[in-house]
Amino acid sequence: MGETSGRSGRGAPDASGSAHVPDRPRRRGEAWRSLLSVRSVAGQVFLLQLAVVVLLVAATLLALVVQAQRDNMADARNRTLATAQTFANSPGIAAALQSAHPSAELQPYAEAARKAAGVDAIIVYGLNGITLTHSDPHRIGERVIGPYAQAANGKPFTSTFHGSLGLSVVSAVPVKGPDGSVIAIVSVPVTVEKVQHRVNRQLPVLVGGAAVALAVAAGGSALVSRRLRRQTHGLGPVEMTRMYEHHDAVLHAVREGVLIVGGDGRLLLANDEARRLLDLPTDAEQRHITELGLEEDLAALLASDRPATDEVYLAGDRLLAVNKRLTTPHGPVGSVVTLRDTTELQALAGRAEVARERLKLLYEAGLQIGTTLDVRRTAEELAEVAAPRFADLVTVELLDAVLHGEESSDATARITELRRSAVAGLGQEHLLHPVGELIRFVPDHPVSMALADGRSVLVRDLSADQGWLAQYPERARRILDHGLHSMLVVPLRARGVVLGVVDFWRAEGSPAFEDDDMSFAEELAARAALSIDNARRYTREHTMAVTLQHSLLPRGLPEQSALDVAYRYLPAQAGVGGDWFDVIPLSGTRVALVVGDVVGHGLHAAATMGRLRTAVHNFSSLDLPVEELMGRLDELVAQIDAEESAATEDGQAMITGATCQYAVYDPTSGRLVLGTAGHPGPAVVRPDGTVDFLQPPISPPLGLGAGMPVETVEFTVPEGSRLVLFTDGLIEDRGRDLDAGLEALRNALSGPERTPEATCAAVMEAMLSDRPRDDIALLVARTCRLGPAQVAEWDVPRDPAAVAPVRAACARRLTEWGLEQVVFTAELILSELITNAVRYGSEPIAVRLLRTVPVSRPGAGTLIFEVSDGSSTSPRLRRAKATDEGGRGLFLVAQFAERWGTRYTSTGKVIWAEQSLHGGATPEAEGLGDILLGQWDDLEL
Repeated sequence: MGETSGRSGRGAPDASGSAHVPDRPRRRGEAWRSLLSVRSVAGQVFLLQLAVVVLLVAATLLALVVQAQRDNMADARNRTLATAQTFANSPGIAAALQSAHPSAELQPYAEAARKAAGVDAIIVYGLNGITLTHSDPHRIGERVIGPYAQAANGKPFTSTFHGSLGLSVVSAVPVKGPDGSVIAIVSVPVTVEKVQHRVNRQLPVLVGGAAVALAVAAGGSALVSRRLRRQTHGLGPVEMTRMYEHHDAVLHAVREGVLIVGGDGRLLLANDEARRLLDLPTDAEQRHITELGLEEDLAALLASDRPATDEVYLAGDRLLAVNKRLTTPHGPVGSVVTLRDTTELQALAGRAEVARERLKLLYEAGLQIGTTLDVRRTAEELAEVAAPRFADLVTVELLDAVLHGEESSDATARITELRRSAVAGLGQEHLLHPVGELIRFVPDHPVSMALADGRSVLVRDLSADQGWLAQYPERARRILDHGLHSMLVVPLRARGVVLGVVDFWRAEGSPAFEDDDMSFAEELAARAALSIDNARRYTREHTMAVTLQHSLLPRGLPEQSALDVAYRYLPAQAGVGGDWFDVIPLSGTRVALVVGDVVGHGLHAAATMGRLRTAVHNFSSLDLPVEELMGRLDELVAQIDAEESAATEDGQAMITGATCQYAVYDPTSGRLVLGTAGHPGPAVVRPDGTVDFLQPPISPPLGLGAGMPVETVEFTVPEGSRLVLFTDGLIEDRGRDLDAGLEALRNALSGPERTPEATCAAVMEAMLSDRPRDDIALLVARTCRLGPAQVAEWDVPRDPAAVAPVRAACARRLTEWGLEQVVFTAELILSELITNAVRYGSEPIAVRLLRTVPVSRPGAGTLIFEVSDGSSTSPRLRRAKATDEGGRGLFLVAQFAERWGTRYTSTGKVIWAEQSLHGGATPEAEGLGDILLGQWDDLEL
């Protein structure tokens, strides 16, 4: 204790043994507060010592003052008496008294003696009481009355009384004549005030000494109290008593042996449990460890200075786990030893180990179950986690509705059929129903009982369960022969709906299931059921989204003559996205190629994709320029975002956003007009096999353009080139960045001439990952050109007389093409279109005749009529009244042409019509020929 309490300074260990750097101002303040606090033992001792010191110093000071006063009074008596005797016995005093003027002779001598002796006065009285000398000359000759009778009788005396000088100490001595008779009296007084003044001059020294003594004593008390405070840790008497009582109670009540061994190997303390475990004698304390009759190796450990952790030693018939820790440097030299009886803790340790393993298994189950959103795989993960650490064999049976992503029924009592979805554990799957088989359970089977009651069913002994044996007797016998003896069936229930059951089996060599196993199995099944239900819900939503998306995507490619097209579409494994593609025939043999990608996944993305695809078709039917069509799409997406924001409570809906690429190819000129909004540019594979990635002007994604126009770019594509349009899911992946994806796509496209179908196959093989995280849309189109033999053009003056020559020229060209059967209908359509341009349009007026042949399959193709003029006025179809002379021309054009419309250009408009060549002339043409010819006068034409 002395060593511990004596430590001080920076880095000294505290009560817990840990070293720290103290905060000196705070620690000093705390130390003084602790010393002055009456709640701690150190504070009480300090205050008691301080009070005793104060009392002693005060008493001593008072005694010194009284003694000083007493000594001064004694000195005054002695001095006055000596002075009086000396003056009275001085030579010549008697002669001076008998002279004629005794006062004149004695007064100088008296004053000189007074000053030399330091007294207040030397007074000489005659026997008649007349004052002969005095310190005050005015008092000479006065008669005084005083207690001088004793001196007059020849005896000197000293007394204190009030005289002319005040309270004084006076000594009186007789003056004797030659004959020995008293002839006068000498009185020497010293005032008490003068004596007190001498005492007061000594008081500062006395008080200073007392203060120094008090300070020294208080400092000593503080040092003692500080040492005591360190040793008691600032505790009060009640706390120390309570701590000792608790320490004693805990020490003797704890179920663990405790020994304290001194540095010399002597036993200082042993609690009751240690005495019991070691069978110590009653007088064991203060004896050496080796004298207690312990086992040699155990005694050697206890007597040594070596620490130990959970070392097992034999003590009689017990195996003790010994822990030993040295008390230095935080205490006196010695050690503390704890003893545990491992024979009594073995069962408890076994249960704790099982509980720890169960908790670890539950934790691992949370990590390993539900890693995918696949119902079957989640069931397999449940079986793999539980076998073989909890059961030797695990099987999982689920409802067919759950496997298909559908809602299961709440009526569990009616469930009799489950499909085995997973098996894990012993290599005896041949004994059980295989995975994928539909199992019909009898009513008394444990699975049927678990489903009917909605609770777990424990079968400790399978051989005694008649319901299980009755299901498949032969199979049950084989299972028992191979050692399976116990079964635990737990329903898989999530969100109030039963999904199936999980069966835990134990084989020979493992204990049968107990009630304690049931709670763990239910917890494991509950966690797995949530993952299975999440996978079921995802399967349902994924199936719905895929169905919706497939219904919204093109079911086939339209017939057209400009491009040979092939495509691939692959939904993401993790969820359906909003990718789409389209091939849209336009007027004048032009074809639009579209690819797009809606942000996000799921039903919302698929539905938005359908809306955008429909909008693109509608806008394309209007023959809008590429930049105008992209602008309309941008406005539409912005409107969708605004509607969804308004529909939410907080007004902050998720931004839809979409990317889109729209390209229009004209086979008559080989020109490609391209517009893109946030989408990667297409690739062009030239006939020689080189690959170029077109870089159109950068525009923001749809919905984020803020009304800004979309820039377009125009290219001339060589005939036989392949246009490759794709979404970002093709080139972006976890394992590569965008540049690496583009380079891989370039390598896949490079090479010899391939068909679009072969190109799609090669690209998907080279670019597709095992589990694509985004949808992939790929569109490959090989360009075709209309040769000069398929195009005929004429310029038409703005003169009605020019209609007939142009019509005749068109008829000749059709005859050259071998299309005599459609000449009549063609002349009818051309006459109306040219006449409208001449009457209502403006120059320049031109006529173009196109004959197309389908690329995808052989056929007669299509005949296209185009009449262009410089006016932007569009003709309008209406039904003429019976009294109207005109207004029936466009109506008849609409009747005999498959399609017709107006396309605006930068210099005017183009009115076009298409006529299929599959069926020759339309039947209605023969019946209405007279009516149509009556609409015009050849002279006017």
